[in-house]
Amino acid sequence: MEPLRIGVLGAARISGSAIVEPARATGARLVVTAARDHGRAEAFAAESGVERVVSSYDEVIHDPEVEVVYNPLPNGLHGPWNLRAIAAGKHVLTEKPYASNVDEARRVRDAAAAAGMHVIEAFHYRYHPVMNRLLEVAASGEIGDITYVDARMLMPPPGAGDPRWIGALAGGSLMDVGCYAVHGIRDLAPLMGGEPRVIRAAGGSLPEHPGVDAWIAGDLEFPNGVPAHLESSMTHGAWDFSLRIVGTRGEVFAPAFVLPQTDDRVIVTVGTQQRVEQHGTRSTYTYQLEAMARLVREGVPMITDGDDAVQNMQTIDELYTAAGIPAHPVSVI
Repeated sequence: MEPLRIGVLGAARISGSAIVEPARATGARLVVTAARDHGRAEAFAAESGVERVVSSYDEVIHDPEVEVVYNPLPNGLHGPWNLRAIAAGKHVLTEKPYASNVDEARRVRDAAAAAGMHVIEAFHYRYHPVMNRLLEVAASGEIGDITYVDARMLMPPPGAGDPRWIGALAGGSLMDVGCYAVHGIRDLAPLMGGEPRVIRAAGGSLPEHPGVDAWIAGDLEFPNGVPAHLESSMTHGAWDFSLRIVGTRGEVFAPAFVLPQTDDRVIVTVGTQQRVEQHGTRSTYTYQLEAMARLVREGVPMITDGDDAVQNMQTIDELYTAAGIPAHPVSVI
C-alpha cells in the first residue's frame, strides 16, 4: 500500500511510541507538525523524522499532503481539533478519550460520518494478539461460562504540572487510564448480551488537585447479569494494567493487557492446571497504525470507530454521575 501521510498536532511525549516508532515500522510518512512552542516542534521533527514544521495546528490540518491527522493533545482539546480536522477533509487518529463528554463525542462521530471521514480512537491494545487471545479464550468455553470481569488501570502519580491534573483540560484518572478499563470490560459485550450498565461508582481527588478524580472505582453489570468491576488510579504505588476474566471452570488473565509490549503473557487457569501463553512484544501502536492504513487504503473497518467511542464516553459519563463527579465540559478553542 502507498504509505499513509500523517500530520502530527503538537510534540506530546506519547507521540514517540504512539506514532513515530509505528511510522518507522510501517513506512508511513510524518509529513508535518506544529506545536505551541516552535522550537519544541523543530526539535521533535529533527528527532522523529517529521519532514516539515509549520507555525500552527491549523496549518497542519489544512496541509494538502496530509491525509491523516494524529491528535495527541491534552484531553480537552481532542474534540475541538478532531472537529476541525474533519472540516478540513482529514481522517483522524485521536488519542483517547475521543472527546470531553458523550455529547461532544456524538458531534465528532456525526460530523465525521457526514463528511465521509474516519475518526478512530486510539485504543491501540485492541489490535494486539494478546487482547484477541483473551477474547478467544473467553468465548471458547475453556474457562466455562463467564461469571466476573475485573479491569485495573493503576499508575503512580504524574508530575504536579501534568495536564492530567487539570480539570479544564478534561483531566482525571478515568479519562486518562480508566477509559482503558471501561473499554476492556466493554470488549466482552458481544459475549454477554450487550453493553454493561453502571451500578455504582466512587471516586476521590487530592487536596492539591480539587475537582479532578485521582481515583475512581466502579461496578457494572452486563445484560445477562454478570458483574464487572473496574479500578482507575493516578495515585497508586505501582503499575497495574491488568484484565481478568473469570468463568465457572477457571480464568484467563493478562497482566498487561494495555501494554503487552512490556508483558505479553496470557495466563489460562482451569482447575489445577495453568498454561502461560506468550503472544509477542511487537508494539500495539504498530498494529494499530497498520489497521489505520487498511482502513484508509482499503476500507477495512476498525473496531475503535465513532460508534464505539460514543458508547465508551457514555459509560465514562455514567461512572462520573454515579460517583457524584460532574462530566467534563467541552473546551472552547
